[in-house]
Amino acid sequence: MKNATKATLAAIALALSACGSVDTATRNAPLEQVSLGGAKSRAVIVEPMQIASYRVNVSRELQVSEANLYYPSGDIVWREDPLGDRHAQVAAIFENSIVKSAGLIQSGRPVDVYIEVKRFHSLTEKARNVGGVHSIKFEISATDAETGAVLMAPHMVNADLKAYGGNAADRAVQKGLTQKFRITNHLIKVIHRELTGQLPQMVHAAPQQNVTPVVAVGTIAQN
Repeated sequence: MKNATKATLAAIALALSACGSVDTATRNAPLEQVSLGGAKSRAVIVEPMQIASYRVNVSRELQVSEANLYYPSGDIVWREDPLGDRHAQVAAIFENSIVKSAGLIQSGRPVDVYIEVKRFHSLTEKARNVGGVHSIKFEISATDAETGAVLMAPHMVNADLKAYGGNAADRAVQKGLTQKFRITNHLIKVIHRELTGQLPQMVHAAPQQNVTPVVAVGTIAQN
């Protein structure tokens, strides 16, 4: 009976890891080993871009699922914040990520960055028992902060991240590596790579606890 249970959980974990993206060969690889967003989805970086202001939008049209299934339908699946406005919670995670990413970019042309979240599908309570993938997709573009000229055309970014499950998830939480912490730091790297063409050398950013509006707007002070 125990072997059958293990086999069932293994099969579920395999199914979860296959969901979301067609590119199953690289979607679970560590960030440092893949081309972020995929070579076809990233714009060519002519010169580094420094964030002057940003706008993050999480459309109310994105469907939220609170179903405790292994892989529920829905655009937004998020559990690590208290039950509430999931759109606003996702916006807060992205806002924190882009602010932290801006702090790691020391030079470049000042730009206004726009992010449109398309999917934020993390693990449910049940899926956390076996692990899977945090399936995250967003559209990003950038314009010159002074002239408004388009420097980075809108394009889709695949920011999937392997999710821990079972004992591995428990050990990660004990070390402070919560889902929010890992996703936030992953997004910092993804955004940094999109704007500079390079990964940041170091990222340690604790997630914010407050909830921001669904549309997060801010201005970054330039050094």
